[in-house]
Amino acid sequence: MLTNGEISLDALLPPEMAKKAEAIGVKKASLDLLSMFALAVLAGAFIAMGAIFSTTVSAGSTLPYGVTRLLAGLAFSLGLTLVVVGGAELFTGNVLILMAFANGKVSFGALLRNWLVVYLGNFVGSLATAGLVFLSKQYTFGNGVVGLTALNIANSKSALEFVPAVALGILCNALVCLAVWLTYSARTTTDKILAILPPITAFVAAGFEHSIANMYFIPLGLFIKNWAPASFWGLKALEEAGKTAGSFTALTWGNFFVNNLIPVTLGNIIGGGVLVGLVYWFVYLRGHKG
Repeated sequence: MLTNGEISLDALLPPEMAKKAEAIGVKKASLDLLSMFALAVLAGAFIAMGAIFSTTVSAGSTLPYGVTRLLAGLAFSLGLTLVVVGGAELFTGNVLILMAFANGKVSFGALLRNWLVVYLGNFVGSLATAGLVFLSKQYTFGNGVVGLTALNIANSKSALEFVPAVALGILCNALVCLAVWLTYSARTTTDKILAILPPITAFVAAGFEHSIANMYFIPLGLFIKNWAPASFWGLKALEEAGKTAGSFTALTWGNFFVNNLIPVTLGNIIGGGVLVGLVYWFVYLRGHKG
C-alpha cells in the first residue's frame, strides 16, 4: 500500500487503461484548431523521420529479407516514439477516440473534426519533410542506393490493388493502435518506448500499410522520379540495377491516392478504431458512462 507522497511505478491494468484512453480521447477532441493542426504537422514530420531512418537502414542491405525488414521496423519505431513521448497528434492513433465517442463522451462532429484536421496536418508535415529530404539530396547517398530504395518502396506501394491495400491497412493499424494502447499502461518514458517497439517493428517487418507513413514514402519517390537531375540516374546503384525514371511505371500521383492512400486510410480506421478501440470499449467501458 502506498503512503502519502509515494508514486506507484506498477503498470496500469487494462480496465484503467480503457478509462485513460477515454480521457485522452476527450482531451484530443477538445483541442483548439490551431493547436490540433500544429501538433498534427509535427506528427507527420515525426513519422516521416522514422520512414527516413527505416529507408536508410534497409538501403543496399545484403542480409536475408526477414532480417532487413526487422532492422527497418526497429528504425521506423522512431516515428511513433517521437509522437507519443514528444507529444503530437497522429491520425492513425487518434482513431482510438472512437472509444470516447462510443461511450458518449465525444460527439460525432468533434470526432470527425479531429480526424479531418489531424489527417490534413499529418499530410502537410509528411509532405514537407519529403520535400526537405529531396532538396537535401540525401537520396543520392551511397552512390544512389538510398534513392533507389526509396523509389522501389514508393513504386511497390503505388501498385497495390484495392482489397489488399485495405487489408494491409487493417493489419497495420491494429498493431499501431495496440502500441498506443500499451503506452496507456506506462508509468515512465522508458515504459512507453519499450511498449512501442514490438508492435511497430512487427507491422513494418511484415509489410503492412500505414497511411501517414505513405504520405512521406510515396511523395518522396515521386519527387525523385520526376525531378532528380540526370546525374542521379547515372550513379552506380541505379546503373547496376538498370533503372531509369521510366522503370517505375506504377509511381504516379493518381496511383498514390487511388491505389494506396484511400484504401489504406479506410483499412487503418477499421484496424485501429474497430478491432482495437471498439473491442476494448465493449469489454471495459460498455455500460459505464459515468
